Amino acid sequence: MADCLCTRYAKATEWAALAGARWLGRADEEAAEDAAASAMKAALEDLPIDGQIVFGARSGESLLPGGTVGAGGERVDLALDPIEGRAVVARGGVGAMAMLAVAPEGALRRLPDMYMRSIAVGPRARGVIDLHRPVAENVQQVAESFGRQPLDITALVLDRPRHHDLIEELRSSGTRIKLIGDGTVTASISAAIRGTNDHLAIGIGGTRQAVLTAAALRCLGGGMQAQLWPTTRSQIDAAREIGIDDVAHVFTEEDLAPGDVIVVATGMTNGDLLRGVRFLADSARTHSLVMCMRCNWVRFDDGIHFFARERREEVRLLG
Repeated sequence: MADCLCTRYAKATEWAALAGARWLGRADEEAAEDAAASAMKAALEDLPIDGQIVFGARSGESLLPGGTVGAGGERVDLALDPIEGRAVVARGGVGAMAMLAVAPEGALRRLPDMYMRSIAVGPRARGVIDLHRPVAENVQQVAESFGRQPLDITALVLDRPRHHDLIEELRSSGTRIKLIGDGTVTASISAAIRGTNDHLAIGIGGTRQAVLTAAALRCLGGGMQAQLWPTTRSQIDAAREIGIDDVAHVFTEEDLAPGDVIVVATGMTNGDLLRGVRFLADSARTHSLVMCMRCNWVRFDDGIHFFARERREEVRLLG
């Protein structure tokens, strides 16, 4: 659609990826995120939007939750993650990306900053998952939706001590397990895209990641269920302060990110889904994913960013 801004949001994630990728392997998570957040904010300020930041950067002064960005125009909600997997960038790992989600004003579900346990799948298994059922039953249902046995599907789980029992349950169910260091949103998107050989993402992550995941899965036709996982009484009180009286309520992707949403991600380091930033002599190459429910498309964009008008290098096709 001619008046949709979805492709223009890619500028924000591309600038964030270019800035954050400079910190690859330098063991400084905050510096990497500050650089990415500042670059993302600079790009967003040029867009004709009045954007309310619902979920933003963890630290620094740029893109903090509750702030606004944009040059004025359409009123939208924003969930921003300048670096999805900032520890990955700090240690020089794989699968980090810059990401944002856009929804109509007031659409993104307001959630307190705490853990959520969730399960995310692609279109084939969207209607068969249930957080109230045992892990083994969910694995069996997902496997059957693909016409396979549990040992022929792959579950992605964040490699954290809190997932010790979950991992044991998955092993008992007979499914294959891929442990990831960071990047729960990336894992959920990967589970919803065919060709990755990933089938479900499960575990406990943050509320921001849950909302970003919900928006992405709505664009991809996937499904998720998520439930708040408070660890203190103050977190239960925080949930009730924003109208969530039942902290055991199970949210779906429609609950967390309703309306016509836009999701854009740009690879910062190489991963199964997106290529990372590649720096050349006088340019850099980015690989982005743009998903828009309004335009009804999912597109992978390859961009070349020149650092000067006088160019020494040729434009190359992807090898």
